[in-house]
Amino acid sequence: MFTGIVEIQGRIYARVFMEGDLSLEVDAAGFEQTAVKVGDSISVSGVCLTAVRVEGTRIGFDISTETLERTRLGQLMEGDQVNLELAMRADGRYGGHLVTGHIDGLGYFEAQKAAARSVEMTFRCDRALAPYVTEKGSVCVDGVSLTVNRVTDEESFFRFEVNVIPHTLAITTLGALTTGDKVHIEVDQIARYVKRLHDCNV
Repeated sequence: MFTGIVEIQGRIYARVFMEGDLSLEVDAAGFEQTAVKVGDSISVSGVCLTAVRVEGTRIGFDISTETLERTRLGQLMEGDQVNLELAMRADGRYGGHLVTGHIDGLGYFEAQKAAARSVEMTFRCDRALAPYVTEKGSVCVDGVSLTVNRVTDEESFFRFEVNVIPHTLAITTLGALTTGDKVHIEVDQIARYVKRLHDCNV
């Protein structure tokens, strides 16, 4: 379990496809070397992955075909930056919101505009995720916990807007997004279960 509060940015060090799966190695020099061990769960741009190798500052992950089909991890290239967060400790603080690292879909970065010292960002997503995203609710974008300002529904898609403060822009990959970039979207867990209960007439 994670909170959507990114700790550091890592850099893709190596990537190798093996029989359809992807072996990914991330340089996480910002973590203390004793902070990560084999078997730990780590959020990589919002995707929960298991550390299978730890060599110095580099962490290795094996990514299945299922995960590759649901995320953009297979499109990452050497040198690309990713948001990293270690799994939440039971005695820690939940600074963002409950995040599982199970991606619900891909969104697209559409535009941004200044909002005082912050930036207002607009993302477009498939209409199927619309019931789970609401004004003043939480959403996780590439592993970053954000509060939704506005939602606009269209026939086949919807847009949502979030405010991103300068600190978040500086320590995450959100500040480097360009129009059309894909991002990982995870909806709020409470919204997910409420929708399921409604569909089951409970």
